[in-house]
Amino acid sequence: MPSKLFRYALAPLVVMSLVTATACGSSDPTEQETSDPSTPITISFFGSDASPTWNNMKDDVGQAITKATNVTINAEYDVSGGGTQKIALMTASGEYPDMIFPKGSITKLVEAGALIDLTDLIDKYGPNIKKVYGDDLSRLKYSKEDPSIYVIPTNAGVGQTTFDAGGGFEVQNAVMKELGYPKIKTVKDFENVLKEYKEKHPTINGQPTIPLSLNADDWKIMITVTNPAFNATGAPDDGEFYIDPKTYEAQLHYKRPEEKEYFRWLNHMYNEKLLDPETFTQKSDQYMSKIASGRVLGLIDQEWDYQQAENSLKTSGMAERTYGHYPVQLDESTKDRSFQDIGAPVGYGIGITTSAKDPIRIVKFMDWMASDEAQVLNNWGVEGKQYEVKDGKRVVPAAVQERKVNDNTNFTKESGIGMYNFSVRYGDGVKDPGGNYYTTNFPEQIIAGYTEPEKETLKAYGAKTWKDLFPQKEEFPVKPWGAAYNLPAPDDPNYTVSFQKSQDIVRKRIPEAILASPDQFDKVYDQMIAEISTDDMKKMEAEYTQMIKDTVELWGEAPAAK
Repeated sequence: MPSKLFRYALAPLVVMSLVTATACGSSDPTEQETSDPSTPITISFFGSDASPTWNNMKDDVGQAITKATNVTINAEYDVSGGGTQKIALMTASGEYPDMIFPKGSITKLVEAGALIDLTDLIDKYGPNIKKVYGDDLSRLKYSKEDPSIYVIPTNAGVGQTTFDAGGGFEVQNAVMKELGYPKIKTVKDFENVLKEYKEKHPTINGQPTIPLSLNADDWKIMITVTNPAFNATGAPDDGEFYIDPKTYEAQLHYKRPEEKEYFRWLNHMYNEKLLDPETFTQKSDQYMSKIASGRVLGLIDQEWDYQQAENSLKTSGMAERTYGHYPVQLDESTKDRSFQDIGAPVGYGIGITTSAKDPIRIVKFMDWMASDEAQVLNNWGVEGKQYEVKDGKRVVPAAVQERKVNDNTNFTKESGIGMYNFSVRYGDGVKDPGGNYYTTNFPEQIIAGYTEPEKETLKAYGAKTWKDLFPQKEEFPVKPWGAAYNLPAPDDPNYTVSFQKSQDIVRKRIPEAILASPDQFDKVYDQMIAEISTDDMKKMEAEYTQMIKDTVELWGEAPAAK
């Protein structure tokens, strides 16, 4: 998943979910009779990510969307598990919502024949969708063998310029300030900072200080435990695989010797009592509660995963306990590749199922959501309430900005800003015809959103944003296969079985290796490598390699070296 960065994302941005439906009468959805746009319609939707701020469209943005489109969204969101169990139940029953954000389960839905090919619908009813994607629309094709368009990407924006960092290694601003803003480039630097501060402050707010805690609850183990192994050793984020940039050969990334050393460091942190002993037993809510208490000095996470807890720190008057982001590496021989350019975004997105009664109306709704009007509404809110226009420029009033920074959860529930990513959209840094940014994530606005302790820390390091501390995209080549974790997995039951087995092994052995005594680490880790190096696993890697090569060919990129 991300780091799955903004795979693991974004920040993350929220996608909606819903329920119920009936089958279409014609095999060609473009020939369906469409309901009158002036007639109210409810569209059911299921989203594979949790959405704790979803407010049933009672927020300002939701009400404005319904007023403009006569569409109401009946949304159901997965609480945990990334939608896999819910989607498995759907495919077993054959009953689906009208729209769905399947995340990594798109292959299962395609195999079940549950998704409509959107190619002709977009061509006939999607002028805004085509405008936003431009010449890269062909990248939405499912595969070399099946050129259908099953989902419209929603997790990342077209033309994206990321102006801030949301991942890396995190340290409380209070810690960095007290220690005089030390250099923090390697895991040893990170460790020393946490250790020194804990020795000075064995308790915080009357509770034992926790130097480092990770969230290993279900799939979140990828975000905070396993993904950082490639991030901290100079490899790009391609999900569970490492892809050779010259040959496109793929292998499970855990096989890289550098990553073994990263996990050895986590084993060291555990045995030095610097890693939370409850890391592999706590649930996400327990992890969040610890962060919100102010006593967790360091994290290795994505901001979207712990943001609610950080918001609680702000509202509780503990802004100094919020976190900064640092591009920590195992040693100084590698660079963090969080900002390596992946080209036009593809992958995770929203599809229309065969249960939808009116796919044309749904595509028209998705096309409206891609319009300039809707993108401004979703990103900025309602004019006169969440933003104003002064001298032709959109600006966020100080009082609104204060709530966005210090009361973000309640503000989002009330405003609905960022909650309605139902279609392709422009990314940060893209300007509309009036010269305004489509999103509020641009340098001036990002800086305005920092807490004072964050601003102090950044100033001490000679930076304006957290991204300034990271290697920039110009330091790396564009990845010709994009973000591999967003690509649909090979359509082969044997591949699926082997991949799931590899995940079961990794999620068992990695915690065992980290919690082992130092003299047993090699034995446990090497056993894992043997278990994920069987003939079946190698066949799985070969299939993934071919998928990457086919994707590069489909997109017209340079062929792999022989």
